[in-house]
Amino acid sequence: MDGRAVAPAAGTILNALATGTGSAFAIDLETTATVELTDDGEVIGEVAGQPEADTTLVERCASMTIAEYAGQAGLEEATVGARVRTESEVPMASGLKSSSAAANATVLATLDALAVADAVERIEACRLGVRAARDAGVTVTGAFDDASASMLGGVTVTDNATDALLAHEEIDWLALVYTPPEQSYSADADVSACERVAPMADLVEELALDGRYGEAMTVNGFAFCGALEFSTGPMIDVLPDVDGVSLSGTGPSYVAVGDRETLEAVRDRWDDRNGTTRLLQTRTDGTRTT
Repeated sequence: MDGRAVAPAAGTILNALATGTGSAFAIDLETTATVELTDDGEVIGEVAGQPEADTTLVERCASMTIAEYAGQAGLEEATVGARVRTESEVPMASGLKSSSAAANATVLATLDALAVADAVERIEACRLGVRAARDAGVTVTGAFDDASASMLGGVTVTDNATDALLAHEEIDWLALVYTPPEQSYSADADVSACERVAPMADLVEELALDGRYGEAMTVNGFAFCGALEFSTGPMIDVLPDVDGVSLSGTGPSYVAVGDRETLEAVRDRWDDRNGTTRLLQTRTDGTRTT
């Protein structure tokens, strides 16, 4: 019994580290997970092209999904194992939600292998992946904002303390993403510094819930560049032309949104910096089986 699923990455509108409320939107970089069920009770993960990669997250996602849904599939949980393999276009530790995409893809691929994917609501599958991410220690907030955007597509606003979905809207944007060469792990972020910009995060939440996403992400970007000690230079590069620009997650990537003509015009400014610049479509379809 095999399963396969694909999950998109995401960019940040509101970083949840300050108040527990976050907002993100799906972008067209994908992580694919394939799951082969076995009868030995062992769950073993593998990341394509990275034999030394930490596979704890995907193994916990598969294990917890099997524990939750093996009975519904008519199988005995103790005997069900899995071989999980992920491959990804999403750069790791870049602020583009690689962990959330891997978790979502693995959960849905495991549900697909169990032949129960159509019976499980996507938001519940997302919450299962978030619990696995917390258990694996790869996230501070639980990243329900990032995970929900990846699972559902479009923009989501969430309360990460309760895993509540506050808003969900389909959007049709283009996103320009600049990723510097360095990496930044969200679990290493200075949470106390982020909590000190809570008043600005409250403002970003108000703007996001009002549908003013571009303004929200720009305020978020300046606040969290300060808190996390990232340069605001890449943001200044593209302002005031773009509709919005922010540090994505805990960095180091920056993401800007706007129309194609504007983003193509400002792309040269980011291309002059060390790193990688991508012009991407936003995604409305979220995580899906294939």
